[in-house]
Amino acid sequence: MSKGVLLFASNNSHINYVKQAYFLAKRISKYMSLPTSVVTDVDIKEKYPDWYEVFDHVIPVTSMSSAYNNKSYHDGSLAKRVLSFNNGNRGCAYDLTPYDETLVMDTDYIISNDILNQCFAQQKDLLLYKDAVHLGQYDGTTEFKKISDTSVDFYWATVFFFRKTYLTKIFFDLVNHIKENYLHYRSVYQFSSTVYRNDFAFSIAIHIMNGYTKGTFANPLPGKKFYSIDRDILLEINDDEFTLLVEKPNHLGEYIGTKVKGSNVHIMNKFSLERVINDQ
Repeated sequence: MSKGVLLFASNNSHINYVKQAYFLAKRISKYMSLPTSVVTDVDIKEKYPDWYEVFDHVIPVTSMSSAYNNKSYHDGSLAKRVLSFNNGNRGCAYDLTPYDETLVMDTDYIISNDILNQCFAQQKDLLLYKDAVHLGQYDGTTEFKKISDTSVDFYWATVFFFRKTYLTKIFFDLVNHIKENYLHYRSVYQFSSTVYRNDFAFSIAIHIMNGYTKGTFANPLPGKKFYSIDRDILLEINDDEFTLLVEKPNHLGEYIGTKVKGSNVHIMNKFSLERVINDQ
């Protein structure tokens, strides 16, 4: 069976997600020895010809935008911009992937080891992270526990694994249905944000696939998911070592330096990630 990694990359006015995808694809090749394909509305061969060959497949789509999707992007605690958030195609991963077994990753999920290769050796057909560890002093925030205080468990759509099966096809069709009827599901599942979030759509779809209760339709990915929020600042990536400034809890604009080595890390501060990529 064919296997590989699928990325989604749609640039906005200030963030070059294609550049992030190129950077990540090289790391996936280095640490995981897997091919990487990218779904994009950017003509990479024309606009970024030096990056084109790193990808196994470049899969063109006409648009990756979602209704209602503008959000605040922070660069540390004291700077932010409101930009378009073009994340509407994640539910199409089943139809778009060129692989029988696929790892899907956000372009800001930076690979530094091969632990996710274990996905291909196990028997479950859908794997996601439900729990995650912040690199600083937070014990996780409530927004990453449940999709609202009165609603269902939160699952991360940052990185996930699936095989093409009858049930996973139903799951992705359901995710797309939830996206198309997002305001309805916002009311039913009692969350306030109108910004379309793949995490929320996946969490709702898992709840439905489990028969509207807790269940085992989705299983955990191997290892732990580490993350830094967009109020933290990435300073450097040196091979598999990350250097960051992590905001002190309840101390706006005050930071603690930290390093992490040999772990995969979700870097939510896109601006600091792009600065580091530019320095590579």
